[in-house]
Amino acid sequence: MKTLQKILSGIDGVPMTTSWYLADIGEAKGRQELYSKQLPQKLKTLREHSLIQSAISSNRIEGVEIDEKRIGTVVFGKGILNERPEEEVRGYQEALQLIHGKGANLPISEQTIRILHSLLRGDIWDAGQYKDKDSDIMEKHPNGSVNIRFPTVPARETAKFIKMLIDAWEDCIRKQSVPSVITLAAFNLDFLCIHPFRDGNGRVSRLLMLLQCYHFGIEIGKFVSLERIIEENKERYYETLKASSANWHRGDHNPWHYINFVCYILKTAFREFENSFEKIPTIRGEKTALLKSTIEKLEGDFSLADLQREHPNTSLELIRHVLKNMRRQGAVRCLGRGRSALWQKIGNTSLNGY
Repeated sequence: MKTLQKILSGIDGVPMTTSWYLADIGEAKGRQELYSKQLPQKLKTLREHSLIQSAISSNRIEGVEIDEKRIGTVVFGKGILNERPEEEVRGYQEALQLIHGKGANLPISEQTIRILHSLLRGDIWDAGQYKDKDSDIMEKHPNGSVNIRFPTVPARETAKFIKMLIDAWEDCIRKQSVPSVITLAAFNLDFLCIHPFRDGNGRVSRLLMLLQCYHFGIEIGKFVSLERIIEENKERYYETLKASSANWHRGDHNPWHYINFVCYILKTAFREFENSFEKIPTIRGEKTALLKSTIEKLEGDFSLADLQREHPNTSLELIRHVLKNMRRQGAVRCLGRGRSALWQKIGNTSLNGY
């Protein structure tokens, strides 16, 4: 909550690099919303891949791995699990399903934090329970020596700090003094510095990041695994976390290293989404059906340009072809000539027979 308190007390300004990231994320978010409306069947494939990758990658970052041949059974199956790592991967998948299912309706609260931890930790004795002993973050060196990389919040103060974190989060949401992605990343940094659980803190932090994205209307984590991208940039993840957590207890830390990393993860996810979306074959007739659906919902006159804005990945040739056949059926009529001509639906004629 030290970072969120910095935001609440007022920051001098947003670094230029962060501003660039935020602009790119905002533009990509708008494009993703259009993609989601256009070809929903394509997105089913992306959702399935993302679910598997998220459950595997988030656990693998923490050294929890399972046999690749068992991935399908563990993530989607209902069979008996062989060992503890499989239980944790399936538990993470169940937590993902909860977040994807409820989205922004699942609150950012102490209860939610405990539920997510309980799901990913399964039947272990301290699932959903805060640490009962102090547990600093240790750093191991190649020569075998070990030192404290970051002294986390003492166990006796954990509950108090989590409450303060939630309160600061709610205050930031109400005041909206900075862009939502900055608030999200700041919360994530504070949570990791508090380190409320004996084990599973990193995984809970990534689940909370996904949930907070839903709260801000950023649904990219449904189609691209944020956890996989973090794993692929694991060294940068730990470096920026270390840099931003220095002097955190005094509130004299620089959070922008980690905030920029979170921005980079979201920007990369949006870019991957667009690239993957283009590569998935379109189901025959899907674009035609969606064009028809759009026209059915339009009120008043419309133009080719209107349809192109709604379906930027659909060719002008296909739009004209659909309108031509619908006009032949007597479902629409053209009120002029040329690309700027207006079109009009005729009466209550059903378009379902097209």
